[in-house]
Amino acid sequence: MTATRGRGHPLVVGFDLDMTLADPRPGVVATYRAVSDETGIEIDGELAATRLGPLLEVELANWVPPERVSELADRYRAHFITLGVEGTTLLPGGVEALDAVRREGGHSIVVSAKNEPAVRATVERLGLTPDEVVGWVWGPDKGDVLRDRAAAVYVGDHTGDMLAARIAGATAVAVATGADTPAELREAGADVVLDDLTEFPGWLSSYLLPGRLEELDSQLAELGSVMVAFSGGADSAFLLAAAVRALGPASVIAATAVSPSLPGSELDAARAFAAQLGVRHVTPTTDELARDGYRANDGDRCRFCKSELLDVLSALAASMGVGHVLTGTNADDVAAGFRPGIRAAAERGALTPLLDAGLDKGSVRRASRDWGLVTWDKPAAACLSSRIAFGVEVTADRLSRVERAEAALRTALAEHGITIRDLRVRDLGDLARVEIDAEAVPAVAARPAILDAVQGFETVQLDPRGFRSGSMNELLPDPDRWR
Repeated sequence: MTATRGRGHPLVVGFDLDMTLADPRPGVVATYRAVSDETGIEIDGELAATRLGPLLEVELANWVPPERVSELADRYRAHFITLGVEGTTLLPGGVEALDAVRREGGHSIVVSAKNEPAVRATVERLGLTPDEVVGWVWGPDKGDVLRDRAAAVYVGDHTGDMLAARIAGATAVAVATGADTPAELREAGADVVLDDLTEFPGWLSSYLLPGRLEELDSQLAELGSVMVAFSGGADSAFLLAAAVRALGPASVIAATAVSPSLPGSELDAARAFAAQLGVRHVTPTTDELARDGYRANDGDRCRFCKSELLDVLSALAASMGVGHVLTGTNADDVAAGFRPGIRAAAERGALTPLLDAGLDKGSVRRASRDWGLVTWDKPAAACLSSRIAFGVEVTADRLSRVERAEAALRTALAEHGITIRDLRVRDLGDLARVEIDAEAVPAVAARPAILDAVQGFETVQLDPRGFRSGSMNELLPDPDRWR
């Protein structure tokens, strides 16, 4: 998957280094002190450290005559490679910002006025992993570097960085972690000002969303007719709505598989959603429990579940003259790694438009909200079999027991005024482990009688860590075995 600015244009994101990704000020002060001690020239390192951004020679011109600038610059750089790099610290969100670009399939480049050996030494010491590093450039020269690489975005803390972005024709993203104020950065041309890089991953996802929605629409429009495997969750609901937008309701069928693993409340909600979109809604029966591998409930249980689902839907789609079966797999699902069901669906020819367009869970929810879909903030609702510990046989009775326990517990929590978004009753055999939103754990722990609502188990325990999607995978000794 490759992130794009638009169809066919790879995403390139540039970052400034000093006071954007990293805080070099302690190292700068130590380096100036060493230069002063060595040359006898008094330089106020504390003051100089407040004016980071331009080339070193610009700062040194404030302290020495022009004929000595080059000499002191050489001495500074010689000391900085040890003292300065050692004294540089990572700013909040730096690693995560680069990871976000990589996760989106993009190319990251650090473009800095600092000399290139120092830039490389700094990023290596701090554990930063850009795809490319360019040093020795400032202001308009930064813009030329970014333009040569077709950068879509440049992130910096200085007004000079905003100038560079404008020259490159890139979106100018400012972080208010340097000396320049948000007002100054906006006046210099910032398209957006973030408090720091911790906000960057969310911004990047929003920035890419319009192009990815366009890509999704284009993909779907080429398919002619589709059947959407519609569980009623946020992902499949969004995909169903996108298919209707691209193809029209007459060319789209929503298929919700009915089996003991689907809570009854989910089926009712799916029916209502499909009716709102005006699409035909079919409810074929699947029989996962007839598959030995599903009942055995080893680490690859989902493979047998998806195999059953896609075998049923593929045959149904063919009988109805529908060209393609789609699933709501998104980019986060693949990043999560342990997803044997995804592989089984792919082997049966199911298409994954959300994944192919690079849409992750956050993007799906954001776009669903913009489209006015009631599912935009719907909590994750994995099938009931996901509550049963691997190695414990999946049976219709166990699935029903879990469904009743969760419904009763939600009612009890509401009666005690405890609002819950995510809730799971995990079936570990004779033990039920209750997972709820972490912030609600103390309130339930203080009133353990609430857990009496969970019936049918010898022991009921509250998990102190709270709800964690996929927590049953933690019990697998070797998840890679099932990939």
